[in-house]
Amino acid sequence: MKVFRGLPNDQARAPCALTIGNFDGVHRGHQTLLARVRAAADSLGLEAAVMTFEPHPREYFARRSGDLSRAPARIANLRDKLEALENGGIDRVIVEHFNEHFAAMSPEEFTERVLVEGLHVKWLMVGEDFCYGARRAGNVAMLVEAGKRHGFHVETLPTVLEGEQRISSSAVRATLAAGDLDATGALLGHPYSISGHVIHGQKLGRTLGFPTLNLRVMHRPALQGIFVVQVHGLADGPLPAVASLGVRPTVEDAGRMLLEVHIFDYAQPCYGKLVRVEFLQKLRDEEKYVDLDTLTAAIHRDAEQARAWFAA
Repeated sequence: MKVFRGLPNDQARAPCALTIGNFDGVHRGHQTLLARVRAAADSLGLEAAVMTFEPHPREYFARRSGDLSRAPARIANLRDKLEALENGGIDRVIVEHFNEHFAAMSPEEFTERVLVEGLHVKWLMVGEDFCYGARRAGNVAMLVEAGKRHGFHVETLPTVLEGEQRISSSAVRATLAAGDLDATGALLGHPYSISGHVIHGQKLGRTLGFPTLNLRVMHRPALQGIFVVQVHGLADGPLPAVASLGVRPTVEDAGRMLLEVHIFDYAQPCYGKLVRVEFLQKLRDEEKYVDLDTLTAAIHRDAEQARAWFAA
């Protein structure tokens, strides 16, 4: 799969079947959409393409307003999003930098400069509530008319449901925030996980008797707390572990988000390695303790609960 940061240059452009969206989490609704794009691309002899955005548009507008609480929590980092899109059969992904210039584009400018000139779109699928252009002024009806003028076909995908619930990134965020990992898995179609390269930490866990591998989390995640997890990428099979995802309030006050994972009975060096942490069960919320002894006792209890979960 080819990944472009911004629109491809003249030599890299190719006629495509396209869909557009944030694709945070690439849930089962997204997967249905990707399958339709792949099928259309195959039938028309086109490349299957996705345009997505970094940062998330709502995150951009939240930063511009000075109120980051309005930014959505992230389900997936960019690496995990791209892997899911590739697994969905996509040939090329355009990661468009969502900035002031992009946000100010009129619907007509977006159609002509991005879809027609920049991407050579021949077939386009969007959700029924799709809006585009400055102030979300463009809608599906306008897009259909633009397609007639510029020679691309537009289709819409009806809402995908789980029972009576709409499958959406918002629904996935809600289940993650509630710690309901079974419900999250049902919406995603697979267990929830986060991947990343192992980085050096403060080595505090080692002094407490619980050495951890650490993954940097760049955006506010949709879940926080203490979890039973298993780690992929260090052995032939997954390794049982307990993990903390949060801001470590007992040992620092910088608000820096970190995923710390203690793998049971494992002592191999793994700095720099790419791992995937699969979340299995939430144990509790993150807490601030009065001292390191109290923190260590809590970690002991968490580890015992996690070991018991695996033994059950």
